[in-house]
Amino acid sequence: MNYRHAYHAGNFADVVKHAILALLLEHLKAKDKPFRVIDTHAGMGLYDLTATEAGKTGEWQGGIGKLLRSDGKPAIDLSRKLAEALAPYLATIAAANPNGKLKHYPGSPWLVRHLLRETDRLTAVEMHPADHATLAALFAGDIQVKAIELDGWLALGSFVPPKERRGLVLIDPPFEQPDEFKTMFERFEKAYQRWPTGIYALWYPIKDIGAVSNFHKRLAESGITKILGAELWVRERTTPDTFNGTGIVICNPPWQLDRTLDTLLTGLAPILGETDKAGRRVWWIRGET
Repeated sequence: MNYRHAYHAGNFADVVKHAILALLLEHLKAKDKPFRVIDTHAGMGLYDLTATEAGKTGEWQGGIGKLLRSDGKPAIDLSRKLAEALAPYLATIAAANPNGKLKHYPGSPWLVRHLLRETDRLTAVEMHPADHATLAALFAGDIQVKAIELDGWLALGSFVPPKERRGLVLIDPPFEQPDEFKTMFERFEKAYQRWPTGIYALWYPIKDIGAVSNFHKRLAESGITKILGAELWVRERTTPDTFNGTGIVICNPPWQLDRTLDTLLTGLAPILGETDKAGRRVWWIRGET
């Protein structure tokens, strides 16, 4: 209940996570059939980078601030391939800042809502009362969005599978609890048993390498097929007691997403990296090679 993403919005982990989320949504939109996105730890939806919270940490300057200046202009020239991979994500940043300046950062619910078609739906779940109130106000009157005040882990049991039987579950907990990896694996495994055809995106921090490795091991031994891993670290991956990088596990990824993610992270690593030990990897935890 203490975690507030307003202090961290737009940091390097958000850039990677949201760029990948945007790509997943574009893949889902390639088919006409409607889909639903379930965001289990949704947050406020939209963040003010000029507010006190963001100003206290300044984390966004090491994330979206390395791609865009405060006036909204590009902070760096991007290669053609990287620009193409980032295009859906950067389009949501531009839409959240119609005056052209970089003032607002869209969280996952806002990003998802912007990329939905008229037939698609979003269920955004947030447990923090104040953040849920902000989230609900943001989408008040929007028939395509349900903002629900609930524990995100309970949401997996309540809303999976969705009636559309097609879509994406984003699982993005704050990792404040020491057993968060264990909880995420167990809740994901149960959800998968109920809805094995859905796309699942599970975010995690690269901090406790032992916990990360054990999480990957449990996934590999789970019997669940088609699990893709993607990581980017901004300094030596094993630096102790430090938030070194960001990772995402994707179950049932769209065809050839691994190639797109390799292009994306190869391009972002030197931009977001803080030392010459920055790096990335994209690999199959289980399934395709």
